[in-house]
Amino acid sequence: MRGRSGGCDRRVSFRWIVILCLCSFALGMLLTDKFWTVPDVNNPIVSSRRKTEQELQIISEDCTTKRKHADDKDVMGEVTRTHEAIQSLDKAISTLQMELAAKRSARELISEDGSPSIDASRRPRKKAFVYSLFKPVSPELHATSHSILDKAIDSEEAQHNDFLRLAHVEGYHELSAKTKIFFSTAVAIWDAEFYVKVDDDVHLNLGMLATTLARHRSKPRTYIGCMKSGPVLSDKNVKYHEPEYWKFGEEGNKYFRHATGQIYAVSKDLATYISINHPILHKYANEDVSLGSWFIGLEVEHIDERSMCCGTPPDCEWKAQAGNVCIASFDWSCSGICKSVEKIKDVHERCGEGDGAVWSALF
Repeated sequence: MRGRSGGCDRRVSFRWIVILCLCSFALGMLLTDKFWTVPDVNNPIVSSRRKTEQELQIISEDCTTKRKHADDKDVMGEVTRTHEAIQSLDKAISTLQMELAAKRSARELISEDGSPSIDASRRPRKKAFVYSLFKPVSPELHATSHSILDKAIDSEEAQHNDFLRLAHVEGYHELSAKTKIFFSTAVAIWDAEFYVKVDDDVHLNLGMLATTLARHRSKPRTYIGCMKSGPVLSDKNVKYHEPEYWKFGEEGNKYFRHATGQIYAVSKDLATYISINHPILHKYANEDVSLGSWFIGLEVEHIDERSMCCGTPPDCEWKAQAGNVCIASFDWSCSGICKSVEKIKDVHERCGEGDGAVWSALF
C-alpha cells in the first residue's frame, strides 16, 4: 500500500509541475505583449527621435570625411612643398656644377701652338645682359693686307679695348671650332644672360636686339634666330659640301632646323653647356649646322625670330616705316650685305632704329 501511494504522489506532482510551467509561460507571453509593445513608426515622438538620430549620424560621418580629406590635403601639400624644395636645391647644385665646369674648361683651353690661352678663370667675370661676337667674314677685309688690318685692329683695341682675341686659326672649315672656342672663352670672361654671334657684314639694330632678347630672358635653354632647314649637299664640287652627308639619310634630304649663321643668340645655360662639353661636340662642315646639332637632343626652346633675317632696302626700309624695325638685315644671295663696305652705311641710314634706341631699349 505505501509503495503504490508513494508512486502515485510522485506522478501527480510531476504532472502538476508540467502544467504549472505551461501556465507560467503563457502568462509571461501575455505580460510581455502588454508591456513591451512594438514602437509605432507613425508615432510623431518616435519619428522625431529616429530622424534626430539619423541626422546626428550623417553629421558625424560628414565630419569624419572632411577631417580625412583635410588630413590628405595636408599630406599632399607637404609632399608638394618638399618636391619643390628638392627641385630648387637640384637647380642650385646644377648651376654651381655648370659654373665650376665652365671655369675648369676655360682654364684648360690651349692655343694652336700648345701655349695657354687667356686664363679667364682666374679673373672675376663681368656682368652683362648681352655679349656679342662680331665675326669678320667680309671679302673686303680678307682682301686687305694682314699688316694693314692688324695695325688697324691694334689701334682700335688700344683706343677702346673692345676686341677679344681667340687662340684660333681663321679658315672657312674652322668656323665650327671657332664657335666652340668663342663660347668657352666668352662664358669664362662674361657672366651674360645671352651670348650673340653676328657676322660683321650684317646690319644690326642693337636696341631691337636687346628688347627682343629681354622678352625671353625668363626662359631657360633658349636658342633664338631665323630657323631654316637647308639641303644636305653631297656633291664634293660645291661650296657647302657636307662630307658626312650619309648621316642625314638619302640624297636630297634636309638638315634639321637650326638658326642661320649670320646672327643667332643662345641663353646662358646653352653657352655654358658648349663651354663644358666643347671637347666632345661634333663639328659638321657648316658652323650653323654644328651649333644646331649640339642642341638637337636637349630640352631647348627654338625661337624662330624672323626680324633677325630681313633683307636690305627696300625690305627693311618698308618694315621700319610700318613700325616693325628689323634686328638684322642682309642679302641671302651673299650670306651678308653684298659689297658691305660700300653699302652698309646706306642700309643703316634707311633701316636704322635711331641713335637713342639702344639707351631706351626695354632690358
